[in-house]
Amino acid sequence: MGDSTTAGTPGFLSPLESPPKGLGNPESQYAYWMSAVHPEWTVLNRGVNGQRTDEILERFERDVIRERPDYVIVLAGVNDVYQGAPQRAVKTNLLAMYQEAIRAKIIPVAATVLPYNSTSEPERDAVHELNRWISDTAIGLGIPVCDTNRAVADPNNPDRLRSSPEGLHPDASGYRAMGEALTHTIEDHLLHGGLRPHHNPAAPKNKK
Repeated sequence: MGDSTTAGTPGFLSPLESPPKGLGNPESQYAYWMSAVHPEWTVLNRGVNGQRTDEILERFERDVIRERPDYVIVLAGVNDVYQGAPQRAVKTNLLAMYQEAIRAKIIPVAATVLPYNSTSEPERDAVHELNRWISDTAIGLGIPVCDTNRAVADPNNPDRLRSSPEGLHPDASGYRAMGEALTHTIEDHLLHGGLRPHHNPAAPKNKK
């Protein structure tokens, strides 16, 4: 569930963008690589290019709750940063998605926001702060967290993508790295009994 980095931009249009099965290079989406590792898993791509967290939250009931999945990967926030949205609003929207999933007995996987090559210093700071909050909040809620940012970042410059066709999104190799990282996160959660997160979630008071 998310924006362009779930949809598979720029190489793929998600099924929500090009019904019913999407369009383009299927390898340009992390869902493809998760299914490649686990063909027995049904992995749904519910990404829409350009959406902010408030827009993703608006369709959360339709695209997640009604589907009744075991897990939902929540990867969102980069467009909020790009558009200068207040951090408080972004965190409130992400927390609402985590909580809605938990109430529906769906395990949310909190994914960190990806870098992009044209970030200004304030945008880089905003991505860093948001990703710290995502990790801390996931720990506080007892839900899995995946550092998808690290999976695609240039090891020599973590504020840039390791490989990208246009500097804003990963290429297919980056989406593969994301898919493998997310797969490992869910595998690890299942290995440890697939414990449900806390059912009365609240964000840490100093993290909003």
